[in-house]
Amino acid sequence: MKRIIYTLALAFGLLASFTSCKEKDMSMKMNNPRNIKGVISYKRSFGDLNDTHLAAARKIGVSPLQNREAAEKLGNKVVEIKSGDLYQVDSLTHSIPFLVPKASALLDSIGANFLDSLESKGLNPNQVIVTSVLRTYDDVKRLGKRNINASKNSAHVYGTTFDITYKRFFKVEDPDGRPMQDVRADTLKLVLSEVLRDLKKKEMCYVKYELKQACFHITAR
Repeated sequence: MKRIIYTLALAFGLLASFTSCKEKDMSMKMNNPRNIKGVISYKRSFGDLNDTHLAAARKIGVSPLQNREAAEKLGNKVVEIKSGDLYQVDSLTHSIPFLVPKASALLDSIGANFLDSLESKGLNPNQVIVTSVLRTYDDVKRLGKRNINASKNSAHVYGTTFDITYKRFFKVEDPDGRPMQDVRADTLKLVLSEVLRDLKKKEMCYVKYELKQACFHITAR
């Protein structure tokens, strides 16, 4: 009898160990971008040109502003965006955190869909980081000294457009303080690209993959 009990205990122990290793192995596989379905060419999938962004921006955006004082008078034409449960707003040095309502709703969708997609893939939660939003002409002038893509002919001046970095993400910590496994930035970039590709297919936005600025340049439509 003792031998039977010992044999059963050993079998259950091996099964538990195998299950734990399998779960860990699956987690490691999901953290490898090669194991995420839908790997795409960023340049090919997100190649909407500036003229396309501008055409959409002029339809639903505000009139370009000279300075930040003018932005404060826009009232309910724009929505202030803030770091919260869906995304983080970076320290903005050459733009101000305002978007037209349609663009603000799009940003909410991107943030929510990104978190949902990570959860469905068994990856720990991370938030996207917004690095540029509404630019006044004064902002464009200052930015133009260091960024060749900054110009008065930018969709950013209409409040319809924002940039999301694909190199940095905000890790959401466990509320109970338990350590959470990091997710590689290139894995998060792939998941974000899947989210953006789906929204593009639904004709909710235009997206340009910016290599030098390391961001997705997004305009609501």
